[in-house]
Amino acid sequence: MDTIASLFSFITTPVSWVIVQFHKLYGAIFGDDTGWAWGLSIVSLVVLIRICLIPLFVKQIKSTRNMQVLQPKMKAIQERYKNDKQRQSEEMMKLYKETGTNPLSSCLPILAQSPFFFALYHVLSAIASGKTIGVIDQPLLDSARQAHIFGAPLAAKFMDSEEKVQALGASLTDVRVVTAIMIVMMSASQFFTQRQLMTKNVDLTVKTPYMQQQKMLMYIFPVIFAVMGINFPVGVLVYWLTTNVWTMGQQMYVINQNPTPGSKAQDQYLGRLLKSVTARGEVRGRTRRNTVKRIVAKGPDRNDIERKFITGLAKLGLAAQEDGTVAKSDTAVAEAEGGGAQKRHQPKRQTKAKRQTGAATAGGAKDSDTADSGSKTSLEKRDASQDDDKPKAAGKPASGSSRQAKSGQRKGPQRPKHPSKK
Repeated sequence: MDTIASLFSFITTPVSWVIVQFHKLYGAIFGDDTGWAWGLSIVSLVVLIRICLIPLFVKQIKSTRNMQVLQPKMKAIQERYKNDKQRQSEEMMKLYKETGTNPLSSCLPILAQSPFFFALYHVLSAIASGKTIGVIDQPLLDSARQAHIFGAPLAAKFMDSEEKVQALGASLTDVRVVTAIMIVMMSASQFFTQRQLMTKNVDLTVKTPYMQQQKMLMYIFPVIFAVMGINFPVGVLVYWLTTNVWTMGQQMYVINQNPTPGSKAQDQYLGRLLKSVTARGEVRGRTRRNTVKRIVAKGPDRNDIERKFITGLAKLGLAAQEDGTVAKSDTAVAEAEGGGAQKRHQPKRQTKAKRQTGAATAGGAKDSDTADSGSKTSLEKRDASQDDDKPKAAGKPASGSSRQAKSGQRKGPQRPKHPSKK
């Protein structure tokens, strides 16, 4: 630990100075030796650090968005090299390098906090050992050692012995109960933050190594914090619990206001946006207009959720514009109402039973017509046979029509055979 402390000694003095300044502020309100004064000083340190890390957080968001833009290309690589995992990984890394995207950017805020975390840990360890550090002199050291948070000293640990805890003016039971609750809350907040990211703000249609990494971290980080937490002083647990809660709230805001395309969060966000447009008839807010602007710019590359949003606007008679606003559109109204006379209505297809019934009716009518024509033909033939029974002139040979047609021969007048064939 001394080696780690020496590595972060350059920041120990600034961290102790910030804590002392906040302690002066809260000490004037709650008292110099109270746990509220020292505990809120640590919480304020976290808030100050996280505000300073907002530029890194913005960079993290941009990197995440770049990863989302690359999702179709990643999916194509997966389909192309689905039987060759090594080649698939090589092509993924090549894609990251060409686009300047770093899948590990999500760890930047944690890495940036590490120096402050270890500096605070060293400060609280020095307080527990009764040593002055940074700008914390002996009077401040005595005040910090008397501070208790819900009965647990600021510098006490879960694994401390009963003698050490009693030296700090507390009982071992109080220390272990308070530290155990804080460790559970710290691990649970870390797990919930990561789970929220994986279940609501990730495009689940594409499986990438980045997603597998995030899913693995969702289970690994809480376990790491739980194991390491038993060796953290109460003050460090306050610090880490506060930063986890800040991260969770910050992530919830980002998910609600700028969700990942194709995710469950985007579906919920566009649903709320559509309700707002329905109620007000316009898109209010720069963030929402930028969202509509991005959807319009995508054109045919929109995902199913974005197409659903555009269709919802069309049903309201509105069309999204390139500047992120919406406007009335006669075309959208006509399409929403079914297209009017512009659409061709196809005849309703009949069932098989109806088609068979219609065919049988048509066949019966055809047979009736055939019977009528047959009766007419038989009458004509009867008249013709009566004419044939009349006596012929003497000396004229009998016509072929007077003979009975043999089976297979054509009825009616027959052509005389050629003399050579007689």
